[in-house]
Amino acid sequence: MPELPEVEVVRAGLAPAVTGAVVRGVEVFDERSLKRHNAASGSFEALLLEQRMLAAVRRGKFLWLPLGSGRALVTHLGMSGQVLLRSPGFEESGLLRIRLAIEHPEHGEFWVNFVDQRIFGSIAVDTVVPTADGRAAGFAGRAATGDEPWLAGIPSQVAHIARDPLDPAFSDAAFFAALARKNTGIKRALLDQGLISGIGNIYVDEALWAARVHYEQPAASLSMQKKRVLLAEIRRVLDKALAEGGTSFDAQYVNVNGQSGYFAHHLTAYGQQGKPCLRCGTTMKREQFMNRGSHFCPRCQRLR
Repeated sequence: MPELPEVEVVRAGLAPAVTGAVVRGVEVFDERSLKRHNAASGSFEALLLEQRMLAAVRRGKFLWLPLGSGRALVTHLGMSGQVLLRSPGFEESGLLRIRLAIEHPEHGEFWVNFVDQRIFGSIAVDTVVPTADGRAAGFAGRAATGDEPWLAGIPSQVAHIARDPLDPAFSDAAFFAALARKNTGIKRALLDQGLISGIGNIYVDEALWAARVHYEQPAASLSMQKKRVLLAEIRRVLDKALAEGGTSFDAQYVNVNGQSGYFAHHLTAYGQQGKPCLRCGTTMKREQFMNRGSHFCPRCQRLR
């Protein structure tokens, strides 16, 4: 599933094309991609047509486009969703579910295609609610100051998601305090999107390896120093993945231009079972965890 770096790459690619653009056409080819849309609030097409998109915003793995109507177009990529910018008339080779025809005052006409092979992703027009802490709802690019009125509200579908560690409003102190109350293993805690968002199996394994923490180490047992090291490594791993365009193992994840990311070439833990640890040379292991795998070094990451 695309994690924070992959969704941020898509957000950054969309932003120049959609900010200030008006939706001129809406085509829904598969209603299953609208499973998160509340039809009682109005039809998807009617709520989008002739609406101006104000920005592209992300929190964790959720991406949304604030609309001039006070609502937002919310996208979750699921396992295989792709949001692609295309020139009008482009013949999409993937499983096209939804197409938006948009017109930008400077850049002209585009198609925004939502392609999703497995239909675990979704698109919806959602109402927005105030953020619980009064801060900007999510990350909208380095140029956003946080004072933009459309940043004050968060889509109702995203409101339960915690802030992610690259969010300027993320509270390190609140995160450390929450970990101190968690008796679960640290990996399970980091995968809890209500505690910290945007981090999935790949980047949790990478950060735990870098911080030398076993995935089953009780979260409450970590010292303050170790928690600071772990959060720093989480941010370092996410920043590095962003610089490489995300992680692509197949054609399922691509950016808005259909290009793959390259962070898979720099993985130190995830998928490295059977190979020597890059730090100590011990054979890396993979163990079953929550219907997925945990990858770690049995020497560097001992359960204490």
